[in-house]
Amino acid sequence: MYRNHYDNDVTVWSPQGRIHQIEYAMEAVKQGAATLGIKGKNHSVLVALKRASSDLSSFQKKIIPIDDHAGISIAGLTSDARILSRFMRTECLNHRYVYGSPLSISRLVSSVGDKAQTNTQVVGGRPYGVGLLVAGMDESGPHVYYICPSSNFYECKCMAIGARSQSARTYLERHRDDFKNVEDLGELVAHALRALRDCLPNDSELSTKNVSIAYVGKDVDFTMKDDEEVEEYLKMIEDDARRGQDPPAEGAEETMETQ
Repeated sequence: MYRNHYDNDVTVWSPQGRIHQIEYAMEAVKQGAATLGIKGKNHSVLVALKRASSDLSSFQKKIIPIDDHAGISIAGLTSDARILSRFMRTECLNHRYVYGSPLSISRLVSSVGDKAQTNTQVVGGRPYGVGLLVAGMDESGPHVYYICPSSNFYECKCMAIGARSQSARTYLERHRDDFKNVEDLGELVAHALRALRDCLPNDSELSTKNVSIAYVGKDVDFTMKDDEEVEEYLKMIEDDARRGQDPPAEGAEETMETQ
């Protein structure tokens, strides 16, 4: 039997025990622009690459604020991300109205997982084709969660999703002991940008136009940085060699290879 005999609906299982429409939704996440989240001792940080659909359009925003203490970064279908972000904002608003306090990050993520799971068992529906990285701060400290289209969610020390994100995950795995107890926000953002830079082709660099930064922490509300606001953080890594590249020799002329 061909694979597409079992992908007409999200409620159909293949003989191998797979639901192909969920796998297609997870593939959409892999096609999105890379984004990553890391957490230190007192802060959680999100960084994301922005894409433009053409030279005539602006860059698509990748980071969405949810509440004073939480925000998300997306990879996949932006339209689906808007639906989930609106749901998350409503959950946070309702909790503040009833209890007068911010909603804990674990409960917020669990609510999103429940909503996403409903779409995997209803005839005529489809999974949300977007992956979410949730960064937040609550009474238990900083958090980074990953919510995938299958409705599974995981709390992570650090995580990268999207196109070419394996390079970023490799950097994070090698340096996770360096930033897990970092208290300085600037140092934590620098680690995130170094990891994100590895997701770019060799002929591209991070710039104020293609990267967004957001952070939240102890006594620090969720804050987004775009355009010229990210330049101070990019200067922190401009002298660092990219992974797999040697720093240029002193006095040597720079050369470019076209591949």
